[in-house]
Amino acid sequence: MKISKEGTVTIVLVNIFVSMVIIFLIFFGNPVLYWLLIPLLIVEFLVVYFFRDPERNIPLAAGVIVSPADGKVVLIKDVYEDQFLKSDAVQISIFLSVFNVHVNRIPVSGTIKYFRYMRGAFLAAFNHDASVKNEQTVIGIEMGNGKLLFKQIAGLLARRIVFDPKENDSVVAGERCGIIKFGSRVDVIVQKNVDIKIKVGDKVTGGESIIGVIR
Repeated sequence: MKISKEGTVTIVLVNIFVSMVIIFLIFFGNPVLYWLLIPLLIVEFLVVYFFRDPERNIPLAAGVIVSPADGKVVLIKDVYEDQFLKSDAVQISIFLSVFNVHVNRIPVSGTIKYFRYMRGAFLAAFNHDASVKNEQTVIGIEMGNGKLLFKQIAGLLARRIVFDPKENDSVVAGERCGIIKFGSRVDVIVQKNVDIKIKVGDKVTGGESIIGVIR
């Protein structure tokens, strides 16, 4: 199982802690306390599982917008986007539980023309107010046939957002771009010339699921 590079330090620290507890119990602990190893090993497994980074089959058709994350579509609504698109648009919100892959992927090929990191609250990611109030990164991508904005939004447990590309970098749809650690949300805000291909309640796969097609 491939592991995200962003999870390496966390996994190493957890492994060191669990190993130290095991050594202590073996040499100094009461055998009655050996049952503590079970929850510790479960936690260690869950941390490794959280940072898994599977390969994905990226759609190559022109004009497709792929989901930037694994999760469940919780909101599709008309909005006015005033940071980058500066026009009427459609917001698609995807909720990531702690059991989803949290590696994020670029939704569309183009050039990053806007980047902003915003401090904020840590509301539960399924709360729609999180799109505005929570800590987040806001990324604007310019394509030959339009613009797109997407957000990495921290959740109740998330305390770290990673986004690797920089402003003016060229990016390709489906490529890895970062991670949001431990429960989160992503918003994709598209222009009105996009045919939305998903609905609320759908489960999507980052880098694979087509969430829209640019007309």
